[in-house]
Amino acid sequence: MIYDAAIIGAGPAGIFAAAELARQNKKVVIIDKGRLIKERVCPILAGKVKACVNCSSCAVVSGWGGAGSASDGKLTLTTGFGGNLEEYIGREELERMIKYVDDNFVKFGADPNYYEADGKLAREIICSGAKAGLKVLPARIRHIGTDASREVLNNMYEDLNSKCDILMNTQVRDILIVQNAACGVILDNGEVIRAEKILAVPGREGAAWLEQVVNKLNLKIASMPVDIGVRVEVPDSVCEVLTREFYEVKTLYNSKTFDDRCRTFCMNPSGFVVSEFNKSHNLVTVNGHSLKNKKSENTNFAVLVTKNFTQPFNDPIGYATHIAKLANMLAGGGILVQRLADLKSGRRSNAARISRGMVKPTLAAEAGDLSLVLPHRYIIDIIEFLDALNEILPGVNHGDTLLYGVEIKLYSLRLELQNNLAVPNIKNLYMAGDGAGVSRGIIQAAASGVVAARAMLSE
Repeated sequence: MIYDAAIIGAGPAGIFAAAELARQNKKVVIIDKGRLIKERVCPILAGKVKACVNCSSCAVVSGWGGAGSASDGKLTLTTGFGGNLEEYIGREELERMIKYVDDNFVKFGADPNYYEADGKLAREIICSGAKAGLKVLPARIRHIGTDASREVLNNMYEDLNSKCDILMNTQVRDILIVQNAACGVILDNGEVIRAEKILAVPGREGAAWLEQVVNKLNLKIASMPVDIGVRVEVPDSVCEVLTREFYEVKTLYNSKTFDDRCRTFCMNPSGFVVSEFNKSHNLVTVNGHSLKNKKSENTNFAVLVTKNFTQPFNDPIGYATHIAKLANMLAGGGILVQRLADLKSGRRSNAARISRGMVKPTLAAEAGDLSLVLPHRYIIDIIEFLDALNEILPGVNHGDTLLYGVEIKLYSLRLELQNNLAVPNIKNLYMAGDGAGVSRGIIQAAASGVVAARAMLSE
């Protein structure tokens, strides 16, 4: 059997691409190394273990729905966030695509309500932030929630299961290229699956695999910046005035000392800090999410520092993963946590000081010293950023604020693709989603899958 299309990756890009192709009665196979939604159970979140046990397929980042299914389930419905798709299709088309994708999420069970701060509050916060050097970026956000997100994505699976072949727990080793045209995929067991067209959308977790494929095919890439930082956890009371209206406060900041670009990312009101295992690099990193039906008393968000590297260095992924592995080493294989006051004082946190603090940790992590992990430059950037954030989030730079490390975003590979996301010089091969550097989030990843699928249908 020769499929019309083989899709590598069952994240938002893969799911929406498959749905688009199936509507036109195309024979489609989706292949993913992870498990189905109902089988994606993290032992930590299930209460079976206290620290990451390095599952062969991490339930947090791999499987049906991709990393987004175990994240906070936030859909950012405003252009300017979530990736680079606008550069390929233009703003007007991106706006239409975001609405199209969002409507489908709602159709499959996402909460129809969304967050958008009123004009007066937004202007006040923007002005307050500007005084501290912060650029506040209001956005329209639909919050599905990690638990509800699983239900929505499972509904999409049930809809597609009768229309496509879906191969989970299946690793793709390589893309089959014959006479400069993609014509199939090679699985780890050596089996070849033939297809007229191939769409590679391995997501953030598959960025390293995609880089190997790209290097083998000698495709042109642009080295992307790498984001490295910490997950911040504070009492809900610090953020609730803004999160009640904005849900997520997105800010940009240029640090005073080093003029590095810093940003907030993935804010989770009444949420939980979680760890995730990256099998490709054999390391554990930190993340966060919020649930619809279960709440904590804390809000968490990431503070990330973006760094661009220049020649001769060309391995930003290697740099970021090296730092993450160092944190794992000091934490006995897991995640480090430190009070902000201890970081500023140059001392290691211990369990006793953390337990006396105002913030009860939502993740069992090893008390330690992040200054032994992150370069001095990053430490200064993070401290300065938190001081600036205190202008719009009073109390965020309190001594009891918890910092978990490290959090990294491996968006350091961006392919040179055509506007329809086809790979130049190789026929019938398309790439999209986070792993290809096209998107940085659920909405634009899904939209990029639709763009690629429509291009496949038109050729």
